[in-house]
Amino acid sequence: MSPISASTASSALVNGASSGPPGTVSGAASMLVLKKALDVEAGSAAQLLQALPQPPLATSGSVGTQINTYA
Repeated sequence: MSPISASTASSALVNGASSGPPGTVSGAASMLVLKKALDVEAGSAAQLLQALPQPPLATSGSVGTQINTYA
Protein backbone atom coordinates (compact mmCIF):
# COMPACT_ATOMS: atom_id res chain seq x y z
CA MET A 1 0.00 0.00 0.00
CA SER A 2 1.45 3.40 -0.95
CA PRO A 3 1.57 6.37 1.43
CA ILE A 4 -0.79 9.30 0.87
CA SER A 5 0.84 12.07 -1.14
CA ALA A 6 0.94 15.64 0.18
CA SER A 7 -1.36 16.92 -2.55
CA THR A 8 -3.91 14.20 -1.81
CA ALA A 9 -3.78 15.00 1.90
CA SER A 10 -4.16 18.73 1.17
CA SER A 11 -7.14 18.10 -1.07
CA ALA A 12 -8.77 15.98 1.62
CA LEU A 13 -8.20 18.71 4.21
CA VAL A 14 -9.66 21.42 1.98
CA ASN A 15 -12.69 19.29 1.18
CA GLY A 16 -13.20 18.46 4.85
CA ALA A 17 -12.86 22.06 6.00
CA SER A 18 -15.14 23.40 3.31
CA SER A 19 -17.84 20.87 4.18
CA GLY A 20 -18.40 22.38 7.64
CA PRO A 21 -21.34 24.76 7.74
CA PRO A 22 -20.14 28.37 8.11
CA GLY A 23 -21.09 30.14 11.32
CA THR A 24 -21.14 26.98 13.39
CA VAL A 25 -18.73 25.53 15.90
CA SER A 26 -17.94 22.59 13.62
CA GLY A 27 -17.36 24.97 10.70
CA ALA A 28 -14.99 27.08 12.80
CA ALA A 29 -13.18 23.98 14.01
CA SER A 30 -12.83 22.76 10.43
CA MET A 31 -11.32 26.08 9.39
CA LEU A 32 -8.87 26.01 12.32
CA VAL A 33 -7.74 22.51 11.34
CA LEU A 34 -7.32 23.65 7.74
CA LYS A 35 -5.30 26.71 8.80
CA LYS A 36 -3.03 24.58 10.99
CA ALA A 37 -2.52 22.07 8.16
CA LEU A 38 -1.67 24.86 5.71
CA ASP A 39 0.78 26.36 8.21
CA VAL A 40 2.51 22.99 8.54
CA GLU A 41 2.62 22.65 4.76
CA ALA A 42 4.05 26.17 4.40
CA GLY A 43 6.76 25.31 6.91
CA SER A 44 7.64 22.18 4.98
CA ALA A 45 7.83 24.14 1.73
CA ALA A 46 10.09 26.73 3.38
CA GLN A 47 12.41 23.97 4.61
CA LEU A 48 12.60 22.50 1.11
CA LEU A 49 13.47 25.91 -0.36
CA GLN A 50 16.15 26.45 2.29
CA ALA A 51 17.67 23.08 1.42
CA LEU A 52 18.22 24.05 -2.23
CA PRO A 53 21.83 24.89 -3.00
CA GLN A 54 22.54 28.52 -3.87
CA PRO A 55 24.09 28.85 -7.33
CA PRO A 56 27.54 30.45 -7.43
CA LEU A 57 27.74 34.10 -8.45
CA ALA A 58 29.12 34.93 -11.87
CA THR A 59 32.70 36.18 -11.85
CA SER A 60 33.08 37.15 -15.49
CA GLY A 61 30.97 38.17 -18.46
CA SER A 62 28.21 40.72 -18.86
CA VAL A 63 25.41 38.78 -17.15
CA GLY A 64 25.24 38.41 -13.38
CA THR A 65 28.39 40.30 -12.41
CA GLN A 66 26.82 43.65 -11.52
CA ILE A 67 23.70 42.76 -9.50
CA ASN A 68 23.04 39.69 -7.37
CA THR A 69 19.48 38.93 -8.47
CA TYR A 70 19.33 35.63 -6.56
CA ALA A 71 19.22 37.39 -3.20
